[in-house]
Amino acid sequence: MASAAVTSKGQITIPIEVRKKLGLKAGDRVRFVVGADGEVILKPKTGSIMDLRGVAKWQGKTVTIEEMNETIAKGWSGQLTFED
Repeated sequence: MASAAVTSKGQITIPIEVRKKLGLKAGDRVRFVVGADGEVILKPKTGSIMDLRGVAKWQGKTVTIEEMNETIAKGWSGQLTFED
């Protein structure tokens, strides 16, 4: 079982075998999950919503804020149909 010492600043070095097992590399973030029994689990923090930036490209017409607001207002008033 791997272990690590805590520095005076509260830092630890994650042992290499643990980093390899979790697929961690420099710059990755981790989460500490504390269970009801006090056990702490170290988990790699998986991607954020920002990782999806640019995945989907909009192919439709660009609309203005005013057009968006009009469409929203129509939807709330019941005037909007699926053909609009």
